[in-house]
Amino acid sequence: MISKVRSSFWRSRTVLLLALFAMAVLPWALVSALSAQNAPSGQQQQKPEDQQKPEDQTVPEAGGPGGDSGPVAVPRKKTTPDEPAAPVEPKVKNPPGMGTYSLHVDVPVVTVDVGVILQKTHQFVPGLQQQNFRIYEDGVVQPVIGFQRTQAPITAVLLCEFAGNSYYFIYDMRTAAYAFAQQLKPDDYVAVMTYDMHTQILTDFTQDKRVIYNALNTLQIPGFNETNLFDALYEALDRLSRVEGRKYIILVATGRDTFSKINLDKILQKIKATPNVTIFSIGTGQNIRLRTEGHMGPIAELDYLQADNQMTTFARMTGGMAFFPRFTGEMPEIFHAINDTIRNQYQITYRPTNANQDGTYRKLRVELIDAEGQPLRIQDEKHKPLKYDVIARDGYRAKPKVE
Repeated sequence: MISKVRSSFWRSRTVLLLALFAMAVLPWALVSALSAQNAPSGQQQQKPEDQQKPEDQTVPEAGGPGGDSGPVAVPRKKTTPDEPAAPVEPKVKNPPGMGTYSLHVDVPVVTVDVGVILQKTHQFVPGLQQQNFRIYEDGVVQPVIGFQRTQAPITAVLLCEFAGNSYYFIYDMRTAAYAFAQQLKPDDYVAVMTYDMHTQILTDFTQDKRVIYNALNTLQIPGFNETNLFDALYEALDRLSRVEGRKYIILVATGRDTFSKINLDKILQKIKATPNVTIFSIGTGQNIRLRTEGHMGPIAELDYLQADNQMTTFARMTGGMAFFPRFTGEMPEIFHAINDTIRNQYQITYRPTNANQDGTYRKLRVELIDAEGQPLRIQDEKHKPLKYDVIARDGYRAKPKVE
């Protein structure tokens, strides 16, 4: 009996131990089984993703940024082959003790404006050719290298004497100034200056005739009796020296100078030193001088004769003309001749045989010749000889030597 109970106890104990063992091992087995089942499915889900988005760690060839959809291609700049280097300039070594020297040759060229005017009618003579001109510099014939006929707008200063010396002088001046303004063209530039004891600029360069007329209308009562011609002409030349191209001065005056700071020699030197300026002189008061001839006294008459000579000298030195009208009716014809001379000229260019740049004054002379080298003869329709004047500057100053 006791043995049966004892064997039953051991069987119960054995079953209990097996149950406890099973309870301890079964959860671990379940977890292992579940892990074994989930592992293949995760790899299968990851594998398609890896196939859809391959991981690219390479840098784009064109240098573009990478993104979710792969590299963005940026156009590659075309590579140009390197240009060959310029050849090295050979260095020339001077002998020992000799420095570095350079040679600069400056060949001067002189341009002369020439007008050919009939003496009787003051008309321009057209149709001349290069072979009809012979130019001398200091008595030596010069080779002409350029020739043309020019016709262009003018740039001029109307310089008028406006002093309280005589009503007749003022009247002649105003008549001449208005006659000049009437013949201006739309492309012309003109400035108006007056002088007595001082110089006044009535208007700067303008193309508007109304401005010029308004400036002339202001000339009513003069302030002084003195006529400082040399000072006024010097100032006009100084202002025109800053203007490029060919310039003109229309000088309307008696020619008398009473109180200038500079003398005649100084103004003549200024005229010689100012290039590309031509002076046309119109003397005033000729009518009243004619009517009072013999009553002014010898000193006054000599004074006015010297004034006429100065006006002529200013014009001749610059290649212009001088007029001394006795009647106001001559003014339109005079300014028509000036207009014709200014707008129609022959331009001669030559290379002087004396190339020295010594600052000396070179005398010029222009002649008209025929095919045989003889003085040119001009005839009218009836084969009658016509006298003419060759209007040109009487000289120029060479460039000074630069040390």
